Amino acid sequence: MSLAPAPSVGVRLAVPVAPGQGTLALTLLPRQGPPTPEPGPGRPGAAVVPIDQRLRRSIEEWTLRYVQAAVEIVGGDRPASQLVRWTDPEVYADLRRRAHLVARAGGHQPGLARVQTVRPRVHSVHACFVSTEVVECGVHVRHGERSRALAARFERNGQHWICTALDFA
Repeated sequence: MSLAPAPSVGVRLAVPVAPGQGTLALTLLPRQGPPTPEPGPGRPGAAVVPIDQRLRRSIEEWTLRYVQAAVEIVGGDRPASQLVRWTDPEVYADLRRRAHLVARAGGHQPGLARVQTVRPRVHSVHACFVSTEVVECGVHVRHGERSRALAARFERNGQHWICTALDFA
């Protein structure tokens, strides 16, 4: 009985590997001085406007109240109409859409009664004035043991502020 040779399976030949292949080409030498900023005052977001501390506190308090209401709207505890006066139409439509999605998932009507067992609370607000008429805020919201971040942009419209962007993270 003779054995037939086994079919040859693709054999790979050794390929030489360059000494730096598979690694990042970084210079790991210690920096001798401070970092040099990129030139040009026209970089977007490179500078913020210095603002009076009273104004900063008032806008942070305003943001706290606004975002507290917004997360209660999304959770179904408030009607969206409570923020219509201080909200851009696109942001208002997004708040209503979110409230309806949460209500549909929970089997309740949005804004009619308290439906959340754990009420969300705004933990902190940090404002950055892009100009004297525009402020962007980072907001930390606690929902029981969970945390959530929100970003809000407010623009001055006469004597009051309008929320022109509200992003839930």
